[in-house]
Amino acid sequence: MNTTLIDNTKKFVQETLEDAESGHDWYHIKRVWKNALEIATNEECNLEIVTLAALMHDIADSKFHGGDENIGASTAGRFLKSQGVEESIIFSVTQIIQNISFKGGKGKRSFSSKELDIVQDADRLDAMGAIGIARAFNYGGFKNRALYNPEIAPNPGQSKEAYKNTTAPTINHFYEKLLLLKELMNTQKGKAMAEERHRFMIDFLKHFFEEAGEKEFII
Repeated sequence: MNTTLIDNTKKFVQETLEDAESGHDWYHIKRVWKNALEIATNEECNLEIVTLAALMHDIADSKFHGGDENIGASTAGRFLKSQGVEESIIFSVTQIIQNISFKGGKGKRSFSSKELDIVQDADRLDAMGAIGIARAFNYGGFKNRALYNPEIAPNPGQSKEAYKNTTAPTINHFYEKLLLLKELMNTQKGKAMAEERHRFMIDFLKHFFEEAGEKEFII
């Protein structure tokens, strides 16, 4: 693996995401990278592609760029080209970035690879468990959303566009995405890692509704 390229990529990502919302900042990237390397030990894959894609998977998240779903891949592609990276690697990395997003669980991948499976699992793991809970409420606060409103039921079957444009309370996000992730994992290692994080979220929701004095949503 080209260590100079990896070091340059880390620096580029850290500088680009210096002022990012904290659920999508360098520390999110670092955790996803760590998850990806752990999953990759169990898979036949190109570790350089896994590393580059994990480092740049949120280099320009569409949520913070007017819904532009191409900006992340194009930003990463330009950077890799500036580093003299061969076209086949650039293609693989940008396709992973293009296809990694949850998209309401409705998006069909237009590209498949073991490296995408790994990085997608790694990213989904960071949306689960204690970190996932913290990120959900951090983003909800960033968007000035209610914590919970018993009058607004979750809608896990909503369209991709409805999911992208939702203003629903943060607690609904658990039912519309976070609790669905365990069944969407691609790799055996990813599935195993997801189990405990999923149970932690279930436990959290039980306590949340008990403390709120409300009945938990039944989907």
